[in-house]
Amino acid sequence: MQEDLSRKKFLQYTAIAGAATLLGSLESFASTVSPAKLRVGIIGCGSVSNRYIPHLQTSSLVEIVSLCDIKYDRALAQKKQYNLTAATYPDIDAMLQGVPFDLLVTITDMQAHGMLNKKALQAGKHVWSEKPMANSYAEGKALLDLASSKKLRLWGAPAVVNSPQFAFMSKTLQAGKLGRVASAHGQYGHTGPTWSAFFYEKGGGSMPDLGVYNIATLTGLLGPAKSVMAMTSIVNPERTVDDKGKVKVEAEDNAHILLEHEKGAISHIMCGFNYFDPHGHEAKGQTLHSIQIFGDYGNMRLIGYDWEPLGVYLDN
Repeated sequence: MQEDLSRKKFLQYTAIAGAATLLGSLESFASTVSPAKLRVGIIGCGSVSNRYIPHLQTSSLVEIVSLCDIKYDRALAQKKQYNLTAATYPDIDAMLQGVPFDLLVTITDMQAHGMLNKKALQAGKHVWSEKPMANSYAEGKALLDLASSKKLRLWGAPAVVNSPQFAFMSKTLQAGKLGRVASAHGQYGHTGPTWSAFFYEKGGGSMPDLGVYNIATLTGLLGPAKSVMAMTSIVNPERTVDDKGKVKVEAEDNAHILLEHEKGAISHIMCGFNYFDPHGHEAKGQTLHSIQIFGDYGNMRLIGYDWEPLGVYLDN
């Protein structure tokens, strides 16, 4: 595990593993494209861009050449804040017709991801997309098929499987140190974002925003789900958010998912926007066991959330 820690040390120090993993992926990818630097366009200049832009700026192989946001003043603000020379645009169509770039980084409202990623692929751009990559299985499969047909790269967050803690857990399971795995649990929640209404509008919800981390981790460790059961609810029917004031909640804010894996293993995931956490939304200092896996020889517990893991307890 020590070798993985030195090679991927940056993953331990970012609040969003996707931003750091993107940089690691792109640095190996940059050598395959022309010109020498990978030209990146970023669509979505809200809060998440404050994680991505600084990471991308640390690489000598990456150049941010284009910024886009439907709230155009945000694109201008990020250009100024990070001292970029990038062109700025108010919509995806203008962006794709503007300054040439190689890869689109999609970090907008989640409801728009599928549409934006499709337009970029159709225009011959590689795509890195924050979660979810699409808003349905059919839409996601169509994106993968489109990328494959055009020989383009399509990456999707969350990138939780790239952490050294995940690698340690995977190796432990493969070595049989837990024996026959029977059960696993994942949880992720807080009292809900306040900066935008899209989390609570149709197509939003805690599962595509939060639960996807645990789903990616547990299917990565235990294998694909053979069957899925879920129950969702709306606990808080109204929210007050920064961009729209008081809004009606249309998407679930409370979700439980059961996954059946191979050899009888069952995992359970709970996520929601009604979970009190004394560490807040960023979960700084969080030592919760967010992932737990139980076998008949031992068990493992991941310390911290799987997007910023701190370590692994192993009892056997």
